[in-house]
Formats: sequence, structure tokens, C-alpha cells
Amino acid sequence: MTTSDDTHSDASGVAVARLDDALAVLADSLEFAKPARVQRVLDAARRVLLSKDGCSAIEARAEAIEEAGLFAGSDWDSPQSLVPSLTQHSLTSADANVVVIEAISELRLLAVARGRYRHPVVSAEQAHHYLAQVLATNLTLLFTPPGEAQRVGQGRLAGIAQSVLEHLADGIGFEHIVDYLIDEIWRILQQRPIQTGPVRQMITQIAICQANPAIDLGSSGQGADRLISSLFGPTQASREDPGVDIYRERLQHMDTGALQMEAGGCARAMHDTGLVSAYHAVLIRHLLTQGDHLLAEALGLSSTGRDCLLCYRDLVHVLVEKAISPHTTQAIYGLALMLERGILYQQPLAPALWRQLNLHLCPQARQRLAASFGEAVAPEVRLLEGVLCILGQPLGVGQGNNPTCQSARALSMWAYNDPDYLLQMVAWAARDDEIIMHFEGQTISSRQVGEGLAATAPLDLDAVSALVVPHLDRIYAEMGRQCSGREGDPHRWVNPEFHGWWSGRGFRINVDVASGQIVDLGDFLRHFYASYHPFHNGNQPLIHPQPAGIAVTDSSARFVGWHAITILRVALDPQQVMRVFFYNPNNDSGQDWGNEVVVSTAGNGERYGESSLPFEQFASRLYIFHYDPLEHGELASVSAEELEQVAEHMKSSWAEGRWSESTAWNLLAEPD
Repeated sequence: MTTSDDTHSDASGVAVARLDDALAVLADSLEFAKPARVQRVLDAARRVLLSKDGCSAIEARAEAIEEAGLFAGSDWDSPQSLVPSLTQHSLTSADANVVVIEAISELRLLAVARGRYRHPVVSAEQAHHYLAQVLATNLTLLFTPPGEAQRVGQGRLAGIAQSVLEHLADGIGFEHIVDYLIDEIWRILQQRPIQTGPVRQMITQIAICQANPAIDLGSSGQGADRLISSLFGPTQASREDPGVDIYRERLQHMDTGALQMEAGGCARAMHDTGLVSAYHAVLIRHLLTQGDHLLAEALGLSSTGRDCLLCYRDLVHVLVEKAISPHTTQAIYGLALMLERGILYQQPLAPALWRQLNLHLCPQARQRLAASFGEAVAPEVRLLEGVLCILGQPLGVGQGNNPTCQSARALSMWAYNDPDYLLQMVAWAARDDEIIMHFEGQTISSRQVGEGLAATAPLDLDAVSALVVPHLDRIYAEMGRQCSGREGDPHRWVNPEFHGWWSGRGFRINVDVASGQIVDLGDFLRHFYASYHPFHNGNQPLIHPQPAGIAVTDSSARFVGWHAITILRVALDPQQVMRVFFYNPNNDSGQDWGNEVVVSTAGNGERYGESSLPFEQFASRLYIFHYDPLEHGELASVSAEELEQVAEHMKSSWAEGRWSESTAWNLLAEPD
């Protein structure tokens, strides 16, 4: 007698066999014929996904599916650029092809995360990180059966989304998934990014699941309370998340003591997480009429910030009135940190901010901000929020999924080191839709040059970056074009002109531009140690941040690409290890670069937004740096043993295949 399980197994086997046949046909097809063969693969894959153990079957064939060309020409063909938040729309789509190709893509990345598929552009760690965010975004789909609307809209496809998510959760540890997501959220928040949207979305999903009696999280999620309360109940009067209108009414009936408690609660929650609640915005606006001591309390200011608030009281009040609302809550954190930095005492800053308050945006700027952030608030308000955030968090700028690390680095460096120059750039871009810079005495206008490195206008950036980066990107590319034909790397000439006078005119590179081979490494490393290592430069701290270039590797130590970063300082960490502290415009700086080179973002003396590595590990990934040729240490003091340690890290990672003993270096050679 045949059981139903046997019948189901037979049907599943038939579906898998049809998928294998379809894949073989697709793989053998010529490029022009592949699009016509894709539909057969998708139809077969849909049947497999609807069958028992279908997810496992797809995962096992992930490499074959990709090599056959299923993703070619689609968004899924670049897995390193996929956005986790968009998966919710794809998995709940009524289009069967969209659901299936999204499901296949997630299962492909699960195979990568488990080490079953060595992907050429995505490491196991990156895949694991991405899938964790996918699960965070889709927690409701994961724990709740499809609702009536989803069943009507998707039919049997609704089951695919849930089975895929369950398979993903099983693959990375279902019983710990919420706890893992909470750890991920805290890890990201330790870096204090300006853009908090993805983190807020993950926290909201966890809060929804905790509040739903139909969802049993077991013992998971115990550490989520601080995160959830920071957004939805930071104080006693907002603990049950009553809504901003009710909270505003409650504030009207509070005495000074109660208001002080509310102010302290909001400030503690904000500085604890870097996230700001809508209730905090309502409180801040109410306190404008209650006294500056309460306003300072709500901002969580130290004596430095309080003095700055009192000195520039009128400006701060207008900034609160114009920039802060329940829709622009992060402006509060930016304002608090800006006051704590004391940069308003720089003479040009206050006039520049008054100009920003009265700035009229050109139509192009308004359109760009509306495209990135919607129209819930006026573009001027959104930009003002962005200005406060970048002035308060210069190391929180991210490049998004765009090849614009140079431009993001420049914005961060200016906000960190020359904030009035940054505000001038913002004014030009917002008011005139043009930025003018100079390269070796020649004027370069962002209106009159060719395209930059980004093919389209980036939409996943903070407000300041969304306006300024397209201009900087074009100017940076034009500076590079003007260096074409010169011997060597164009960064030698572009970086000081692009980033500012404080960029060292001394320049070292350890890669031959034409051949890609390692060259002059001994000289390169000796100059780096003598310029930056306190034990070799007379204990001279770094005065200005310096642009540098690193060879990024994945968790398997494979070369990924060249990347722009900023060296901020070099100092001993709490364990007395000499570390390089640097800014990475990548959206998540806590990366595993392979061979035990793991970038730290907290716990080793890092300030918010900084990344760090032990000096020799950082040097092993460095390929370009600038220095002052008139101020460097003693080259001869750098020992061969120190350089050998760096060399071993290089040989086993990105320098593999670039190494030539005849041209690279001689550790024992006398320094130049």
C-alpha cells in the first residue's frame, strides 16, 4: 500500500528531476538564447519549493543555478548589492516569478553562509549578516501563518515565503534568531550611524512579535526591552506608548520636577542607543518655553554642551523650532553632539548655520530630497536635520550601496575637521545645484564635467550626502581624468586637492599601477611606521585626519577591491596594543578581513564611529597613504622583524599572486 508520504516524495523527486533538466538546458544555451530558457527553470523551481524538502533541494543546487545564468541581467545578479528591506515586498508579491527568484536567491546565500558555496563576490560572513537582516525584516512572516489577504493575493505562493524563511532560520539557528538579531542591532548601534532607518525597522518588527500573543518567542528576545523602550517608551509618562498627542497633553500638566524626570529619561535612552523617540521630539519642543536648564537636561549635555547652548541660545532655539519634530527625531541627537563638540565656538559656524536656516533650495535639490525621503516633511527641514546629524556625527556618514567612498570620506573629513567648509558645500549644492572646486589652479564645476563613479543618483544616503555626493563624485572623477597620462597613481595629486590642505603632500604606494604587482614594500612600510607609529615618530600624535587606501579582503582573505578610508589617530588600546583608529565610509565597519584580521568597532578604545586594528594588521591591508615629507620619524628604527610580520599578513591575503621577490622588497636593505 502506498502512503501519502511516499506519493509526496515521488512528486518531489519528479519536480527536482525536471528542475535539473531545465538547468542543464539553460547552462548549455548560448547567451542570446538564455532568457527564453529561464522561465522553464522558474516553473520547475516553483514546483520544487512547494514540495517537501524543496528548500534543501534548491540550496544544494545554488551554485549550479547561478552558474547556469538564472540571475543574469536581473537585480539578483549582484548579491553584494541586495537590500534586505526589499525582500518583504518580493516574498509577498503576487508575481510567481518574483517570489521564486527571491526565494532562490536567499537559499543561494544560505549555501554561501554555510560554506557550501564559495561565492566569488560574497563571503560567508557577509551572506550570514545579510540573511540575519532578511529575517529581522520578515519576522512577522516567519512567525505568523499567511493572513487572508496574503492567501488571496498569492495563493499557494504564500507558503513558499514562510517555508523559505523557516529554512533560513533553521540554517543560522532558529532558537537563537531573535537574540542574534538583538546582538546585531547593538553591534550596529555601537557604530552610531546617521541613518537609523534599517535598525528602527528591525526593532519595530521585534516589538510587533513580542506584542502578538499568537507568536511564541520562547526565552528569546529578553534583551530587546532597552531597544524597544528607546523608541516607544523612553520615560515614565510614555511607557505604554500612548501616542504623541496624549503625551503632549500630559506634558502640559507636569511641574518642573516631573519635566526634569522626563528630560533625564529621554536623554539617557538617546545616549544609550543613539536612537531618538518621537516622544523626545515632543518634549524638546515643549521645553523651549520652560527654561534652558531643562532643555540642556533633555539633550543630555555636559558642562561643555551647556556652555555652548547658553552662548548660542537664540540659534539653538531656532534650530529646535525649525528642525525637530516627530518626523525628524535624529536631529536631536545631532544637535546634542554638535553642542558637545563645541564647534559653534569656531567663528564661521554660527553665521553658516543662520544661512542654512534661511536657505532657499533649488528645484533640483528639492526633487532629490523628496525622492530619497518622501514628502512627510519639507525638504528644507529634512536637510536641516541632516546638517545637524553630520555636524554631530561626522564619523556616522555612510556611502550606501554606491561606489562613492571618496565622496563620503570627504564629507566626513570636512565635518570632522573643517565644518564651515562643509556647510559652504551644502549651501552651493542646495541653493545653486553646483559645486565649484579647484585642481592645480584650474576651476572644476560639477555642472560642466562628465559622469562620476556612480551610474545613477544615490537614494540610500543621509540628506546631506544625497545632495552633495553627486556633485563631489563628478568633480572627483574629473580630477582623475585630468591626471590621465601621468606616471603613477592619480591619488597622489587628487587627494590633497580634493580633501583639503591638511592632506600630506608626501605619498606612498606599494602597488605598481600598470602591473598590479607589489613594489618598494620595504620603503613603503618604513615610511608608514616612521610617519604614524608613536614609537618611531617621536611620539607625535596625528594632528589632522589623513586619507588612505586599503586593499579590502573578505573573511577568506580574498581580495575584494580598493577602498578609501581616513586614518584618524594611532594610540595604545586598553590592552596596551598599538592600534590604528580609522573611519570607514562602508555602512558597517565591523568586518572580518580574513586570517584573524577582524576590524573592531567597540571594546578596544574606539570612539563612536571609529574602526580599529592593531598597527601591523592595518599596515598589512594598506596600499596608499599620505604624510608630511618634512615631518617624519626615523626610518632606520623600524626593525626587519616588525616588517616581516606585516609581510606575512600580506602574502597570505590580498598580495597573493602580486608577490615578486625580485621587485617587492628586501627586508634587510638599508632605508632610503
